[in-house]
Amino acid sequence: MADDVCQTLVKDFLRSSWQSVEALVEKVERFKEAEIRRKPVSMFLFENGHKVTRIFNGGFFFLRGSVEYSNPQLTLEEVQGIIGARMLATCGNYFSSYGLREPDGTDIGELCEALRKPSEGPVISFLLNTDDIEPDRYSMNPLKESIVASGQSAFPAAYVRTENLQVDQQFVDKYAGNLICPSEVELINRKLESSKGSYVDFVDSMKYAQLEVVSETFGVDLGVYALRMPIATLQAETKDDLLHYIIREVHRDYESISQAYNCMRRSMTKRKTLLTVPHSKKGYGSKRAARGKLHFEGLKLKSVTVKYQTTRLYPNEIDPTDVSIAKGEDSFSVSGEELADYSFSETPSSPQFFLYSLGSPENVVLWHGIGAFAAPKLLQSYVSVRESCRVGQPVRDLQQKYGVRTDVPLQLNLVPEHMWIHPVHRNIDSSIGCVEKLENLAHRGMKIEKISILE
Repeated sequence: MADDVCQTLVKDFLRSSWQSVEALVEKVERFKEAEIRRKPVSMFLFENGHKVTRIFNGGFFFLRGSVEYSNPQLTLEEVQGIIGARMLATCGNYFSSYGLREPDGTDIGELCEALRKPSEGPVISFLLNTDDIEPDRYSMNPLKESIVASGQSAFPAAYVRTENLQVDQQFVDKYAGNLICPSEVELINRKLESSKGSYVDFVDSMKYAQLEVVSETFGVDLGVYALRMPIATLQAETKDDLLHYIIREVHRDYESISQAYNCMRRSMTKRKTLLTVPHSKKGYGSKRAARGKLHFEGLKLKSVTVKYQTTRLYPNEIDPTDVSIAKGEDSFSVSGEELADYSFSETPSSPQFFLYSLGSPENVVLWHGIGAFAAPKLLQSYVSVRESCRVGQPVRDLQQKYGVRTDVPLQLNLVPEHMWIHPVHRNIDSSIGCVEKLENLAHRGMKIEKISILE
């Protein structure tokens, strides 16, 4: 059964996404020819509830996917993205070894066999898990009531503790069959009981447990390693390491801040966009809930004022009126020196994605529905900062100091019209347990397109 599902997936994938496979293989070949090496990177996954860490040396070619910390249950969007990333990596390895050609039955069989096993590289898919996100950003977390009640709704996920969290029965009753199912509630309760307090560990443990089930259904090994950024990375760094350096560089003076604003296509007139959002001593770190302003003394950054206020976030796809909330009130200021000579341990903060993604080892990126379910502006700033850094703006000497290449990774996208949806409710944020026959999604296929960085 799983063999048939995998074959269906592979055949459709090769037919609908062949141009992306070709672009990937060409990128891999250039990577091999350049003999590019970066610093080793540590990633993790969960096996049987236990966290396993692996160090990847600088010779791997990384393809980035993602999952969310805003919900412990695995969604159709997340599963499709992980399977898509795994299939891309497997095709990249296979066709870079045997050459690009029109695939035949033998190729399909070999690809299915490779997908059943963990990827050996050199192309490796991984998950970049953003741990600065709010724990209920999209109003689809079955723990939402206790997250708010425990005062953690405006915390970054990395700071959230599980001790006072519990399943919200009202949420379960309302969204049973589309966002959550009984077996997932049971798994959440079991994982909470064995949790050691870390919310992000709890969520990752949940999702890897669910991925094991999906792996069996589709005949594809989905034990993909993950990397948490930016908070876990900053916590592990010293002041001299990469993300600290990036934060220091962009705050060194008016010119560097202006250059970063240009990457975001923002005006310096109001100076209300913070390049890194300082966390409140009360634990708040929600970028949506934070209001800020940059203050200058001549060309020098004098201070940053920050005000956290209760803010509505986003609804789920089932009920557009059910909007999640980041609840918290605080105000304070941070001196310019604290950012220009940055230390996370002294001034914890969350840098903007376009900046901290410079520290991700990715050579290829798989976005989820850019244009319909993901913001094109995020992609624009992501591309722009790399192009600017190539000429030393706003961050200088990234390659010389840290071995970071600033060429733009290959940009791929799950085409919105081909994203997996619940067969009845038509939502991409449905949990996998709400789909009676998950294997039927293979017949929807998936289409991955190359995005032009000039668009």
